[in-house]
Amino acid sequence: MITIVSGLPRSGTSLMMQMLAAGGMPLLTDLERKPDIDNPRGYCEWEPIKRLPKEPNRIDEAEGKAVKVISQLLLSLPRGRNYKLIFMERPLPEVLASQDEMLKRRGPVEPVDSALLISGFRDHMREVVDWLEHRTDIPVCRMGYRKVLSDPTGSAKAVRDFLGIDLNVEAMASGVDPLLYRNQRP
Repeated sequence: MITIVSGLPRSGTSLMMQMLAAGGMPLLTDLERKPDIDNPRGYCEWEPIKRLPKEPNRIDEAEGKAVKVISQLLLSLPRGRNYKLIFMERPLPEVLASQDEMLKRRGPVEPVDSALLISGFRDHMREVVDWLEHRTDIPVCRMGYRKVLSDPTGSAKAVRDFLGIDLNVEAMASGVDPLLYRNQRP
């Protein structure tokens, strides 16, 4: 099985990868992107996944592991594999606020119309949802970021049950730090 963790940027994918690792699941990461103020516990990324559209067989390196695949790259997942997908969901205003804060720390940025960004993200999410409806070979567990933070134990159990593997639920839940929930919006 290949466990995919996906979602929009800043939707909690790193948190889910950290939970899986704490629970005992091996991750496919390269530690290229170091922890920083925006993700103090690390990003859990694997740089070669960015080449998925041109090198789809690279996904085979994730057999028996969890790998983070940004939502834009999901559409490049090749058929004929045993995938399980954990899709992180977070309210768009929070995603945008978190991205905005991260970009500000990296230096001056050109202002972007938030209405355009929200529209673009919504269009992208519709495309992903439509694609998933046609990829019936990929079971999906939709996991809300807010839910993970408010009920880490219940969320960890749901993930364990979805994956059907023996994960340490207590360890998964104990890794969730509500203090890292920044950029909250009503």
